[in-house]
Amino acid sequence: MDGPAFPLRASDMQRDRVLADLAQRVAEGRMSQDTFERRVELALQAHNEVELQDLVHDLPHRNRFVDRIAGAISSFSAATARIESAWRTPRLPRFILPPGEQPRILVGRAPGCHFVLTDLTVSRFHAEICAEPSGWTINDLGSMNGTRVNGWRLTGPGRVRPGDQVGFGNSTFIVAAP
Repeated sequence: MDGPAFPLRASDMQRDRVLADLAQRVAEGRMSQDTFERRVELALQAHNEVELQDLVHDLPHRNRFVDRIAGAISSFSAATARIESAWRTPRLPRFILPPGEQPRILVGRAPGCHFVLTDLTVSRFHAEICAEPSGWTINDLGSMNGTRVNGWRLTGPGRVRPGDQVGFGNSTFIVAAP
């Protein structure tokens, strides 16, 4: 008893594959945004595989070789953009923490400071860095333009480790170990 063959119900995976194909084609410029939106709506309402296939039948077949080459070019382009960005990033001067002999470092414009900066945005007595058994701490001494660690302005004592960025006014440094 052979009856009429009914089309199979569309699975979620098939629906997702058609939606991804439509999104890729609109990104390539092969269809307008209005057409894309109309076809996405029809894909979400499709009941069977035939209705899903009708949504992509008029689109040209994808060439896997061309897709791989385009992917390789895209990856290479992203890598070169990251290298260029890293190359253009300004190199910050180092703030070298002394070995344990000096328990306190005073930072500021005053001649009596251990680390004297000539930047006018730095207060005369701007900040102090203290050696403690658990590591180094930094404390702002009420400066006008503030002290920052990794971009965050200090409101109290903060920890400083090698590799951190410390800023006094407009001057920024990379903390380095002795």
